[in-house]
Amino acid sequence: MATLVRSAFGFGEALIAVPLLAFWIPLREAAPLALLFSLTVASVVIVHDWKKIHFSSAGWLVLASLPGLPVGMLLLTEGHPALVKSALGLLIVAFSLWSLAARRAPAIGAGGWRLLAACGFCAGILGGAYAMNGPPLIVYGALRRWPAQQFRATLQAYFLPAGLLVSLGYWVSGLWVAPVFHFYLISLPALIPAMVLGTMINRRLQGDLFLKIVYVGLIVIGGILLAQGIHTLG
Repeated sequence: MATLVRSAFGFGEALIAVPLLAFWIPLREAAPLALLFSLTVASVVIVHDWKKIHFSSAGWLVLASLPGLPVGMLLLTEGHPALVKSALGLLIVAFSLWSLAARRAPAIGAGGWRLLAACGFCAGILGGAYAMNGPPLIVYGALRRWPAQQFRATLQAYFLPAGLLVSLGYWVSGLWVAPVFHFYLISLPALIPAMVLGTMINRRLQGDLFLKIVYVGLIVIGGILLAQGIHTLG
């Protein structure tokens, strides 16, 4: 299920994989396993659709996220992460609802460097604080109005190096244990057809329909962040 969603839309697999896997295996194994799923999909998409990647955007987003990582870690340890998560969730939901209600979805051109830097920086903050750097990147891709194939491919060009950095952190933390790789090998027969089907769905997504799906996905992500923040505050 997680791989199908990621292959079709380019994001969202962690919201599905980690909670479901955690019903059967420890979270310390579920999170690295989900990361392996993510790295697998990102690698396949990059190899298959590398011509559709907007390399300059992906590269600058990665660079812009680096200074945000320590800020996110500082918020996690010294700040008020529940308030930050709640505010972010509320902002994402409000922006997505406004975009869906507008007659024409908002858009920016190729020269929106300030927005690119802001989205990359916010992605780094979220990655450092919650290991969830996707929402700002999704917002940026939606505002660029990239076609579904370019949207998916460019996000993977960001998620692959970001995921490799996270995997180093998991290695330092001792999370790469034998059961993770055992479960990954068991899952491969399901991942392969899911990636094929997800790619077929992605090829059929066009224009405003794809953008509407993206904004609905953002509403779900923002709602989860808001609920988590409120629950922690409560």
